[in-house]
Amino acid sequence: MQTKQIRLFIKPYCPWCKMAMQWLDEHGIKYKRIDVIANQAAYDEMLRLSGQTRTPVIEVDGQILADFGPEELEQFWHRITQKRES
Repeated sequence: MQTKQIRLFIKPYCPWCKMAMQWLDEHGIKYKRIDVIANQAAYDEMLRLSGQTRTPVIEVDGQILADFGPEELEQFWHRITQKRES
């Protein structure tokens, strides 16, 4: 699957964020990690995109999944992958 942009908004102490990064790494998916604690503008953008303050939030070419665990991430990834292959 060719994507233009994958961004993962995280908080460094968030266990769900660590699980999301581990899932992406295990599946060989390259992404940009954005620390919303260290960057107020990134926090504001995450809030605008997802409508919430919880992490993780992943954006894949404009599609958003917010406040998720590994199972939701896997389902989201398969759904967007199938859309691109259709």
